[in-house]
Amino acid sequence: MSATTGIGTLTVRPLDPLKDAELLHSWVTHPKAAYWMMQDAQLQDVEREYMRIAAHEHHDAYIGLHEGRPAFLMEKYDPRYVELVGLYDPEPGDVGMHFLVAPTDRPIHGFTRAVITAVMDELFADPRTRRVVVEPDVSNKAVHALNEAVGFVAEREIDKPEKPALLSFCTRDQYLAARGVAI
Repeated sequence: MSATTGIGTLTVRPLDPLKDAELLHSWVTHPKAAYWMMQDAQLQDVEREYMRIAAHEHHDAYIGLHEGRPAFLMEKYDPRYVELVGLYDPEPGDVGMHFLVAPTDRPIHGFTRAVITAVMDELFADPRTRRVVVEPDVSNKAVHALNEAVGFVAEREIDKPEKPALLSFCTRDQYLAARGVAI
């Protein structure tokens, strides 16, 4: 993926659990990443978690780059096997997604919106992807608004083992409509 936006070029590369662990640790333990639920994680915990993801056949993680520098984390997963097993009835072409924008001392206006747009572009670049599924914490109002802005529609609250979550979906057509692209 490579997307040139008003804020510069965004790309993704596969995450390397060992080489990227220190960087990820600084991101997921930052106070702004509270909803990532790894605030007290040690470096080894982050390595272990991303080694687990790397070994999983239905879960992938990527480092997002802004102008070539690490700036966000993207995960995609198959909800038939990861995260949402037994919590909803998956449809063919469903893809689950998580993303985390790295903390910064110099925020760029519109950056998070550009990141979620680039992530959605990447997911929908696969013609097999018919719908993106997310399950953010019910209290994360900022991400709910961001999700809605790119076309997600909340379906219902679900009880995940680690949190109450808002199950939301975004079809390709909903995403394109939110982007103002004629369908």
